[in-house]
Amino acid sequence: MNSVRPTDKNNFLAEDPWRIFRIMAEFVEGFEVMSQIGLAVSIFGSARTPPNNRYYRLAYRMGQELAHRGLTVITGGGPGIMEAANKGADQAGGRSVGLNIALPHEQVANPHANIRLDFHYFFARKVMFVKYACAFVCFPGGFGTMDEFFEALTLIQTEKSESFPVILFGSKYWKGLTDWIRQSMLRRHRYILAKDMRLFAVTDSLKQALQIIDAGRILEQQRRTQPVLTGHNRPSGEGTVTGVSPRRPNGRKTGDRQNGGPGIHL
Repeated sequence: MNSVRPTDKNNFLAEDPWRIFRIMAEFVEGFEVMSQIGLAVSIFGSARTPPNNRYYRLAYRMGQELAHRGLTVITGGGPGIMEAANKGADQAGGRSVGLNIALPHEQVANPHANIRLDFHYFFARKVMFVKYACAFVCFPGGFGTMDEFFEALTLIQTEKSESFPVILFGSKYWKGLTDWIRQSMLRRHRYILAKDMRLFAVTDSLKQALQIIDAGRILEQQRRTQPVLTGHNRPSGEGTVTGVSPRRPNGRKTGDRQNGGPGIHL
C-alpha cells in the first residue's frame, strides 16, 4: 500500500527539484569565499566548553599560533572550542572563518569570525571543512566532532582525499575511543588495517600539534603543483579525487548507461 498521500506527492514534485538550487547556492557561495582564504586548519570541539576550561585556553592559543604562521583558522562558528580558536586567530590579526549552521535550537554565532558563512545543509558545510584545510584538529567534543573525525579518516583511508594530518587533542579524553578502535576494530575484528592507526595522531602538546600541522602545510604546498594522487583521475570540485566506478556483478560499471556506454563522471 502506498503510504504517500497525494498532497505529499505533490509537495515533493513541487519542492524537491527547486531544493537543488538552494544546495547549489550554498556550494557556489562557499567556493567563492573559501577559495580566497589560503592554507587553513579546521578546528573542531564542543560548543559547551566554557572559557575557564583548559581546552578552551589551548584552542585560543592554537588559533593565535596558526595566525602567526599565516594559516587561516576554520571552525563551525559557534561557541566553546570554536569560539576560542576563532578568537585566538582574530586577535592575532589572522583570518578567522566561522561556518555557521542553521539548527532547530539556533546555534549562537561567536563574534570572533571575521569571515562568516551560513549553511542550511550539513553536507555542504562539511565540504568546506575538508576542501580548504591542510590539517584537522579535534579537541574534546560530541557527536559533531566525532562526525568530522571519522569523515576525515574515511576520505583518507579510501584515498578519496589526499592524506592530511588529523590530530586528536587531549589523550585522556580520546583514550576510550582510540583503545576501542585498536582493540575492537583492529585486533578483534580486523575491520581496519594496522596502517590505519597511523591516519591520526593523539597529543597533549600544543608544540607537537603545531609541528604536525607545519609538516602538513609543507606537504600541501608541494601538492599544489601536482595535486592528484598517483594513479587517480583529476580532483573533483568538492576537494576529493575522482576514482574508478564500482562494477556490478554482471561486470558493467555502475556509472554505465543502459546501452553500455560510458557514464558521466563529474
